[in-house]
Amino acid sequence: MTAPAPASRIAVVTGASSGIGAATARRLAEAGYRVVLTARRKDRIEALAGELVEAGYQAVAYPLDVTDRAAVDEFATAFKTIGVLVNNAGGALGADPVATGDPAEWRQMYETNVIGTLNVTQALLPSLTAGGDGTVVVVSSTAGHGTYEGGAGYVAAKHGAHVLAETLRLEIVGTPVRVIEIAPGMVKTEEFATTRYRGDADKAAKVYEGVAEPLTADDVADTISWAVTRPSHVNVDLLVLRPRAQASNTKVHREF
Repeated sequence: MTAPAPASRIAVVTGASSGIGAATARRLAEAGYRVVLTARRKDRIEALAGELVEAGYQAVAYPLDVTDRAAVDEFATAFKTIGVLVNNAGGALGADPVATGDPAEWRQMYETNVIGTLNVTQALLPSLTAGGDGTVVVVSSTAGHGTYEGGAGYVAAKHGAHVLAETLRLEIVGTPVRVIEIAPGMVKTEEFATTRYRGDADKAAKVYEGVAEPLTADDVADTISWAVTRPSHVNVDLLVLRPRAQASNTKVHREF
């Protein structure tokens, strides 16, 4: 593992209040970064920051809604240089077919997964560049690389996140900033499926029913930390991460 240089020791993690974001903040703190935890839920990120500080790491909480561009721009003024930005804020809403999908849910998913990523990336790119060794991570999904029935709204949003990362990499080549996309498959966290199914715990549980070992938030965080801590000249363009039981978005081995 390559230790972060002094000018690149700050890592911003969006959506850090739970799941992959919280786990990533922990992993990057362990890797030597001063982590800045952002999310809408102030109490959650403050508790995590306190936990990390108590453990001897450097961490600070900053409540932020990534879809609020004015708030994002204000947040960005706090940084002259930055080493890592992990665009993790996102999520899925609903599993309805195209014929009956709720346009409001589609719009919300696009705003968070794509426009939110765009807002934070645009606002912090000057600081990432000024640090001389920056890394932008986009946490997309296997949904950004393949479709499945009942997932069009989320799939469309994650395809947008994938294309954003791919295009940004082309546009900033030659600058001291890498663009990494991590695309997880089936990850069992405490909130993702429950939120998607509007609080229906039974429907959420069925997503993972019979799957021996879906990925955990820490599995994904470990992968993000590994990619970020490669030597500066090494860019992990795209890393697709699935549990062994999942061969594709529609092919999952289940034991009953």
